[in-house]
Amino acid sequence: MTKLIRITTVPLSLKLLLAGQMKFMKEKGMEVLMVSSDGREVAQVLKNEGCRLEVIPFTRQITPIQDLKCLWQLYQLFKREKPDIVHTHTPKAGILGMLAAKMAGVKVRIHTLAGIPYMATEGGRKGLLEKVEKYTCQYATEIWPNSHGLKKFVLEENLCSEEKLHIIGKGSSNGVDLEKFNRNALKENHLVAATMRILPGENDFVILYVGRLVKDKGIEELVSAFTNSKIESKSKLVLLGSFEQDLNPLSPETIQTITDHPRIVQIDWSDHVAHYMALADVLVHPSHREGFPNVLLEAGAMQLPIICSGIIGNTDIISQQKTGLIFPVKDAAVLKEALEFAYVKRDKMAQMSMALYEEVMLNYSRPQIHQEIYDRYIELLKQVSPTE
Repeated sequence: MTKLIRITTVPLSLKLLLAGQMKFMKEKGMEVLMVSSDGREVAQVLKNEGCRLEVIPFTRQITPIQDLKCLWQLYQLFKREKPDIVHTHTPKAGILGMLAAKMAGVKVRIHTLAGIPYMATEGGRKGLLEKVEKYTCQYATEIWPNSHGLKKFVLEENLCSEEKLHIIGKGSSNGVDLEKFNRNALKENHLVAATMRILPGENDFVILYVGRLVKDKGIEELVSAFTNSKIESKSKLVLLGSFEQDLNPLSPETIQTITDHPRIVQIDWSDHVAHYMALADVLVHPSHREGFPNVLLEAGAMQLPIICSGIIGNTDIISQQKTGLIFPVKDAAVLKEALEFAYVKRDKMAQMSMALYEEVMLNYSRPQIHQEIYDRYIELLKQVSPTE
């Protein structure tokens, strides 16, 4: 039986970014072991995926001594488990997982690139993060950028040779769950709960953001664009995500505005994102860096109009004025104009959302992506152990 070890830095990534993937591989006959740090999502991941999970105490910061300890624990785990494939996702899991797997002699070592941190980093830290990416690519036998734009960036930055690069389907790490993100599958009690948290007025234009509330997700530009827009008094800005002030903090002024503004609603998190999308008039994704953002696929499946920054990943999904609106990254003034356009030109926004919906339905269903990942696993295993 083929043994697959799937590694992310935190269990939240297993729960959200890779949901259903490990279960699918297990149903295909693989023995699957999940690895992540500990966290409140572990119990849910075990229940959802039905696979074993090994806790390794990864941190998301740069912590050399702790990182060395985790590297040693991963090496021991691989020597004990003898996996056929080690597949990592997220930067810390990538560098430690690929190095430990190489040291342990694992033949198929895959790392999925879903955004590169140094793309939005400045100063000395940028150089360090760039070296980490290069080493990760060096230790892997195959790198999976989750968008064509990210593949192009990797080649331009000389992070990896083209022979090592492989894109699953048309992009994406996990596709979209079309059963969950489906307007016909929403539950009334969750819709009521979401409505009670937003408390929109009868004619309010609901602007939704989904994700972590950190600087490089473009939250400061979004808040500025909203508060300076002509539609501020007729709209509500809903920020569905938690503050993460330890890694990439927002300015105190932005946090104060979010906290005090009567027309900004911040909700820590919900597993019922589809219900918030159903109540929204537009999704804004102003991120400074991405790989291939799942939230855009989810909004597409929900027929929710999109405004996004013009970065790699976003532009792999959204075509300007065809499937959504694109504004220059970090440009709050143009984002403000896009919000005002979306408010006035709702028919045009609806047309674009339907065009995206058709693309998502055709190319990004989750079972389709899972099957393509499985097929690639089998192909790689045949390359390292060809049948006589």
